Order: sequence, then structure tokens, then C-alpha cells
Amino acid sequence: MITVDTCMMAGLGGVRIQGWIEIIHTVGGGVRDVCGESLDIITNTGVACIVRLVFTGLAEDRFGFIAIGTGTTVETAGDTGLELEVKRKPATASQTTTYIEGDTALLEAVFSSADGLSGSHDISEAGVFNASTRGDMLARKTFTPITVNWDRGDTLTVRYYVNISR
Repeated sequence: MITVDTCMMAGLGGVRIQGWIEIIHTVGGGVRDVCGESLDIITNTGVACIVRLVFTGLAEDRFGFIAIGTGTTVETAGDTGLELEVKRKPATASQTTTYIEGDTALLEAVFSSADGLSGSHDISEAGVFNASTRGDMLARKTFTPITVNWDRGDTLTVRYYVNISR
């Protein structure tokens, strides 16, 4: 019997999944802050969802929603949702290259008052989901709070990268 360890030692395995985010805060049409964050957590639930997405006979909803929130608890593999979700919306998905041709998915969503957001929020977490409400969370990242004043016309662009490589 061949085990995963045997395959990796023979150079046949070693696939990894990692994600990171880029956040662009715009005030009055001009960029105020650009925040590139280090690697996030691909959740345990997210890993199981990826397995269901890849193989025939298993079913899973595709990931295409980004949520933002004000939670500050550091992300863990056991997370199943944002700590304090403020808004979730569909993201635009594209495929790009980090190491191997086409190895990275890029999800992008722009949040603004047009999404029904008002007042100010200290946005400090973001995540990727497979449903417009509830659903499964693929990944989560917390970061230094960004004060966004929706009433002033601020926008927050969240770019979430998910890379599969070896």
C-alpha cells in the first residue's frame, strides 16, 4: 500500500494551498491605504470543500463571495465564519499565475455605500465563502483595523488570492 508520506518522499506529492489578501481603501476617489497581508488560514472546512470540488461524485458549492467584518480574534484553522461580519457580497473571480501557470484564483469585491453600508466601521477581517449567507468559509484573515466611513464615500476593495502549488 502506498501512503501519502511515501508519495511525498518519492517526489510525487507536496501540494499546498495558501491564501493572502490585498486591501485598498479609497477616500474621495484617491487611494488612502493599501494593505497587503501575509498568509491567511485556509480553514479545515475549506480543505474538505476543496476535496469535494475536485472529485467526481462529490458535491460542493463553488467559492465566490467575500465578506468583511470587525472581528479582531486571530484566525485559526477551526474557524467557520467571521467573528463580526458586516457585509458579504459576490466577488469577481479570475485566474492568475504565482509560481505555476494558472495556479492562483483571485477573488475581488469592492464594498461601498451602494451595498447598503452606512456610518463608519473599523474593518479588520475578511473571508471567502461559498454562499451569500451562511455557507462554508474557505479562508479568513484578520488585519490592522481600517476605518472606513461609508457616508463620506469611502470604498474598500478586497482582493483575495488562493494559490495551489507544490
